[in-house]
Amino acid sequence: MLQPASPLAERMRPQRLEEMAGQQHLTGANSILRQSIQRGTIHSMILWGPPGVGKTTLAQIIAQTLQVPCHQLSAISSGVKEIREVIEAAKLVTGTILFIDEIHRFNKSQQDALLGAVEKGTITLIGATTENPSFEVNSALLSRCQVYVLKSLTESDLLQLLHQAMQHDAILSKYSIHLQDTGALLQLAGGDGRKLLNLFELVVQSEVAERKTPADPIIVTNEGVMKVAQQKVALYDKNGEQHYDIISAFIKSMRGSDPNGAVYWLARMIEGGEEVTFIARRMLIFASEDIGNANLNALLLANATFDAVSKIGYPESRIILSQCAIYLAGSPKSNASYEAIQEALQLVKQKGDLPVPLHIRNAPTGLMKDLNYGKGYQYSHLGAGNFIDQEYLPESIQGHTFYKPGQNAREQEMKKFLHERWKNKYGY
Repeated sequence: MLQPASPLAERMRPQRLEEMAGQQHLTGANSILRQSIQRGTIHSMILWGPPGVGKTTLAQIIAQTLQVPCHQLSAISSGVKEIREVIEAAKLVTGTILFIDEIHRFNKSQQDALLGAVEKGTITLIGATTENPSFEVNSALLSRCQVYVLKSLTESDLLQLLHQAMQHDAILSKYSIHLQDTGALLQLAGGDGRKLLNLFELVVQSEVAERKTPADPIIVTNEGVMKVAQQKVALYDKNGEQHYDIISAFIKSMRGSDPNGAVYWLARMIEGGEEVTFIARRMLIFASEDIGNANLNALLLANATFDAVSKIGYPESRIILSQCAIYLAGSPKSNASYEAIQEALQLVKQKGDLPVPLHIRNAPTGLMKDLNYGKGYQYSHLGAGNFIDQEYLPESIQGHTFYKPGQNAREQEMKKFLHERWKNKYGY
């Protein structure tokens, strides 16, 4: 098989809206975006969707259709300097499009560098992101852009891509290819057209190499696909099953107080291109769910980590993530806060909306006071040690203990504090 100059997914990139697979809500005849393109009146936009669904393709088709210059930058490798260079060039050519792939990787200062040019119309910004722009794109820039959501490709869309490749690709169309099975291809693609086509090309290359004669047909089977996938496809897929397996291993290593395991799985995620904020967000959750009040500094450090890596990004963020992961793994553990809210939520579902005791209800009006709202409430700060023994739970669940302090120094100290006030009411 001839060695192609570019991957199959690139060779099969659509040139017109009609050629795109899926996204009919955006590219269909009556869609707002298509009508805007046909009128030549597009506005700055954010294309939000999973990998391999056509974000870059759509941006390129828009530029080709409107016949305007299109500058493409990657947020991974570009910065403020490159942005300013494009803006200066755009001042000389009306309608210039700036396409920024993975715009969520830009920090605040980089995103801010776009604001003036977008607002004045010097450039038409098209940003592509796999992350929720509400969290990853700053509000000032987001307010100047229309957000369009792209969907994962359906099995029908993916099959369409396969048949188009077999029929129209300059290399694959030379072979007699039979799709005996498609299940493995579709499953491994996971709605990602680029992954599907590039894996399909690897499978075909493998089958070509194993043919006895050049005339033999190429039979694509699930077994053959899995064999190739295991040999040549990256082991970490941040949108597939391994994404969840590895983050699970990372969390369980920290929960098991193993900093070595935690750092290894962290390295796997970093090397696989995992979003820095995804990792930091999971550590932030872990600090409360698995450490909680056993170590109050854990949540503070995890929050500081999230804030820091959101500003810095890779590669420097790897150090901050490592520091936090090691600290969390080496910290005392308690899931008491997690268990408390889980039990409380379950009881709410079982018991429904139990009435608030009258003495702790708010009484902003005279009528409410006449109905005994707030009657009998005692202001805790007037009691010894800022405490007065009174009831705070609905009558039918009085005395129910949701929070059970963990077996660690900090929570045992809390347990002693609570026992001094509540004696044996809650079992403290």
